Amino acid sequence: MELRPNRVKRKLANNENVVVVSGPTHPDDIDAFGPSGVDGIWLEGEHGGVDAGELGNLTRACDIWGMTSVARIVSNDQGLIYRTLDRGAQGVVVPHVNTREEAENVVAGGRFAPLGRRGIFPSRQSYGVPDFFRKANDETLLVVLIEDIVAWENLDDIISVEGIDVFFVAPGDFAASMGHISDMQHPEVQEKIDDAISRIVAAGHSAGTLATNDTVERYSALGVRFFFTVSQPWLNAGAREFMARGEAGRARSR
Repeated sequence: MELRPNRVKRKLANNENVVVVSGPTHPDDIDAFGPSGVDGIWLEGEHGGVDAGELGNLTRACDIWGMTSVARIVSNDQGLIYRTLDRGAQGVVVPHVNTREEAENVVAGGRFAPLGRRGIFPSRQSYGVPDFFRKANDETLLVVLIEDIVAWENLDDIISVEGIDVFFVAPGDFAASMGHISDMQHPEVQEKIDDAISRIVAAGHSAGTLATNDTVERYSALGVRFFFTVSQPWLNAGAREFMARGEAGRARSR
């Protein structure tokens, strides 16, 4: 048996856009997204309820559809990083990476030797794969969140670290760290976000950010290739359109 390919990582290597969706919290929800064509599912373990005990079934549902399971964890802890991978996640998102040393810690926890110090344990993804330890690094996605103004100040050092797949500029906490809480569209915030994205792309790395239907085209033109979005606005928009069409038909029947 071959190691399952990491769809997100392979598309990024080809400079293609990838879409990772947050919202599903149950394997059945993930199955419902399978036919949609999205590239991955964001499993929320920092602000949501996803924990190690649930990751097996959640990541198996992603595997069925060939979607990359991307789990956000709560802290930059090597043991937590590789435990999340051991439970079957194909990717890990690490919050508040503000220095070169913190980025290096992510690589240490997320890569097997000689690139890192990930504990030698046969992940769920290793079952039936005789050369797992030789190939695992190539199919493991590591994402660091640039979400504090201090990370922007240290960005050149952070993006010099080898072994990180995506440098993700997270606008919410970024705005808060600049004194503009809940105002991601503030001109000063947008200027810093755009600058960070431009520097990441210019250095030859994959940039990521939160995007909506209204912003995805602009960010794609800036060079962002890793797009995180939330499913709830899609559901709300679809529901509103459905009800509006129903009301329009009722009006015509009068």
